[in-house]
Amino acid sequence: MNEVTIYDVAERAQVSISTVSLALNHPARLKRSTLERVLQVADDLGFVPKERAVLRARKGVHRIAAVAPFTSYPSFSRRLAGVFDELGDRGEQLVVSDCADIAVSASPVLASIPVRGHVDGLLNLGVPLDEKIGERLRQRLPTVLLDTRYPGLPDICVDDHLGGRLVGEHLAGLGHRSVAFLNEVETYPFQSPPVLRLAGLRTVLDVVEITVPRGTSAGAAAVARLFADGPPAVTAVVGCRDLVALGALAELRARGLSVPGDLSVVGFDDDPVAEALGLTTVRHPFEESGRLALRTLRRMLAAPGEEIPSQRLPLTLIPRATTGPAPTG
Repeated sequence: MNEVTIYDVAERAQVSISTVSLALNHPARLKRSTLERVLQVADDLGFVPKERAVLRARKGVHRIAAVAPFTSYPSFSRRLAGVFDELGDRGEQLVVSDCADIAVSASPVLASIPVRGHVDGLLNLGVPLDEKIGERLRQRLPTVLLDTRYPGLPDICVDDHLGGRLVGEHLAGLGHRSVAFLNEVETYPFQSPPVLRLAGLRTVLDVVEITVPRGTSAGAAAVARLFADGPPAVTAVVGCRDLVALGALAELRARGLSVPGDLSVVGFDDDPVAEALGLTTVRHPFEESGRLALRTLRRMLAAPGEEIPSQRLPLTLIPRATTGPAPTG
């Protein structure tokens, strides 16, 4: 069988050689329709760039890719820190790519990685997968998913529904019955962590959801909306993540309210600043999840075809100074 070349891909896709090169090396520069057409043809033909096919035949390129919304969500840097900790000094290289926002499913970089052939495997940290990209990864590149899921790919996640329930049980034990969940606008193609946390919280308490645009002032904006019609009927607010909860905490105090005397405040994730500011939160094992993801990918590379089950890491409620008994009267 003749080797598939870049010329074959260009001819079948009816584009230039330079367009195929952009699809492989600078996918964000192409229109999404053009990128998808070129990558689909590459999939159909089984194309791998020649020099990388040679390297792969020599037991791989000893390079791993990690893709995540690092600049949009600070918690993913903690996952990456765990990956680097596990990487050690074994001669592997880690190629890190940023995805603009996990609230957007399309990722040009993620779409092209399986075709480029420049890495042995992929760590997808939280980026949602549509069917085209998911199938390309499943068929062409060993991939481990972290905090996201796709059929046929091993994933490492926490039980966010349980996390919401842990918060609900903690607040219920303090006498709270009705709370506000402060959320951010999102367009996930699946049940996101905040959606699952809200569902878990609702198994225990009555919940009013307040949704605001994502940003550094999201927590304050959510509190402003909560108070728009006068003092709210809730006795606690729960942020979808720590930074939202801390923004709410600052806004409540700016309004002259006592926390937790007037309202309790809870977050999710246990960011370092949460401990410093005494925020009650749910601890997510970010660093451990990064270490486990790389160990799992190495296992996939060492034993191709081995079925690897999904893995769940525990969440822990951390009570601190921002929660107390529900006010009476």
